[in-house]
Amino acid sequence: MISILGLGFVGLTTGLGFAKKGFKTYGFDISGERLNSLKNLIVPFYEPHLDEVLRETMNETFFLDTPFEEAIRSSDAVFICVGTPEKEDGSADLTYLLAAIEQIIEVETDRFQVIVTKSTVPPSTVSNEVIPFVLKKLKSNENRNVGFASNPEFLREGYCWEDFIEPDRVVIGVEDERSKEILDKIYKPFNAPVHYVNYSTSEFIKYLSNTLLSTMISYSNEMSMVADAIGNIDTQKAFRILHEDKRWYGSPAPMKSYVYPGCGYGGYCLPKDTAALVSISEKNGFRPPMLSANININSSIKSHLVDKIDGTIGYDEPLGILGLSFKPASDDVRLTPVKDIIELLFKKGFRNIYAYDPIAGTEFKKHYPELRINYIESLHEIVQKCDTLVLLTAWEEFNKNKELIKSKNLLDFRYAL
Repeated sequence: MISILGLGFVGLTTGLGFAKKGFKTYGFDISGERLNSLKNLIVPFYEPHLDEVLRETMNETFFLDTPFEEAIRSSDAVFICVGTPEKEDGSADLTYLLAAIEQIIEVETDRFQVIVTKSTVPPSTVSNEVIPFVLKKLKSNENRNVGFASNPEFLREGYCWEDFIEPDRVVIGVEDERSKEILDKIYKPFNAPVHYVNYSTSEFIKYLSNTLLSTMISYSNEMSMVADAIGNIDTQKAFRILHEDKRWYGSPAPMKSYVYPGCGYGGYCLPKDTAALVSISEKNGFRPPMLSANININSSIKSHLVDKIDGTIGYDEPLGILGLSFKPASDDVRLTPVKDIIELLFKKGFRNIYAYDPIAGTEFKKHYPELRINYIESLHEIVQKCDTLVLLTAWEEFNKNKELIKSKNLLDFRYAL
């Protein structure tokens, strides 16, 4: 049995979705007007399909008249779907979330139940806000036995029902087995990939998704301003043709391969083209802040990674670099991030650097003769020589031999293995 607190877009869709799957589901909202509307089988906002599912499930598997305490006592999971509005300082307001949790834990029950935060909350909220709040409230009630979970939503308004009932993935932050077992049963009927992670990772994934979308929108808007500054550019047509790029549709080297952390971009095209566009835009009177920040991040990520290496081994110990080209399946080493990282390692004081690349070693040595590193001819040899390895290019050979590589202290800066 499931209770839903908050019946807006997310809460109502969630409640009706579980009810449609056959779970006995109780719904609650602080708005009497909203509840009355729903009891009269009227969804108080526009969202396709919800009205028909409401009519189908009302008083069959979806209930709005059950007393609050009775519902909570009967529920194995309580999903909190209340608002977390923005404060003046930009932080999330957790007032409604914590008030809902307080209402839940005030209900006396011997049942173990999991309190599920479905509201969008910043990473660390469950760990640093919700759990301490609950434990403080329960000091005088040792019989109240609750677990916790974070279960972010990925619903698009206008497509909420489709996104919920046929999810592309389900993300659950949970750190105890009893809560995991309950949520496993709840989501089993959806036949979707379920990813179990810790609380903060779950919360982060939601923000990772939303901020990527917001960045893409802001990037597009900034590029329209660049086009206006330069002049005589058909912006609408330019973007429509951009969308024909086959990388958007999952061909080899799909767009998702670019949306992944690493060592920064390199090669001949991306660095020079990004810098050139900033330059011509500034000459025409507009300084593009996102593109400028793009260049700054591409530079600062390298020193950030070197700082992560520093302190892991002594400066005289052998350090193995895996990969020299700017990307796998290429021997192109022009403006490869690896070159900058090796230079920074020397500046830090590392003096015993070995490097192996399946095909780019000769090109790297030819382009950067000033870098006094030891070139190794095989993966097995560099693993034998170095107890610490730094993976900087995601070659398939490394993936095929990941157990060998992971037998040593590995710093995987391509998140490849």
